[in-house]
Amino acid sequence: MGAMGNALATALVEAGHATTVWNRSAGKADNLVAQGAQAVATAGDAVRAGRLVIACLLDHASVHEVLDPLADELAGRTLINVTTTSPEQSREIAAWAADAGVAYLDGGIMAVPAMIGQPGSSILYSGSAAVFDQYKPLLDLWGTSTYFGKDAGLASLYDLALLAGMYVMFAGFMHGVAMVAPTGITAREFAAMAAPWQTAMTGAFHGFAAVIDGGDYTVEGQQSLEFSNLSDLLAASSDQGISTEVVAMVQRLIQRQIDAGHGVEGFARIIESIKQPG
Repeated sequence: MGAMGNALATALVEAGHATTVWNRSAGKADNLVAQGAQAVATAGDAVRAGRLVIACLLDHASVHEVLDPLADELAGRTLINVTTTSPEQSREIAAWAADAGVAYLDGGIMAVPAMIGQPGSSILYSGSAAVFDQYKPLLDLWGTSTYFGKDAGLASLYDLALLAGMYVMFAGFMHGVAMVAPTGITAREFAAMAAPWQTAMTGAFHGFAAVIDGGDYTVEGQQSLEFSNLSDLLAASSDQGISTEVVAMVQRLIQRQIDAGHGVEGFARIIESIKQPG
């Protein structure tokens, strides 16, 4: 019953589903109990309470720590695991579940707790199609449900790929905040300028995607790699006395393609630097 587990369980309780909850430390489910959920003392009690078991734990290791001793209890039940794991870890848990006779669906949550059940919340799933189809009305209580196939690692792969873009974007925003801070501009003031700018720039994704899928980085209308050189941005950052790590990472991707003779080609070509690590 961390922040996310609490949000998921709350959506189920509010929709009228009989919901049993368990948490390692007592007290975190008090708000749910007040709404009608039943709190139990052990994970085993929670598993025995119903045919559907939902795991929202810290990491891959904690899933095994909690559920391994309960393999016999889980047999014949359904497990939906929305714990953040790597694709290979998701596949490993799916194989473990299959050996234990457990129907398994893996989920990747593309939302923060406050978004659960609200517009914009999205959860990605992979694994058992039968489980997804059977429980989709319940899953849709949390957000838009999208199924990616029987490979249990696909939801995690898409989840982490989308998070990659988010974290790099956030890092870029914070770099910008650090650049202007010495002039007295607050982070709040900078955010007011950055948010609409960043939002407008996401419109370029589709253009980049078309170029990448086409495999031709010489298509007219692209900003060239040479024009995209970030030397001035790096110099300005150094002049402000801040780290250049965030921007230097992008510059390295650009420079590798320029050094390979592709300077006049489009910026989208940096994906080749990413796909083939130096």
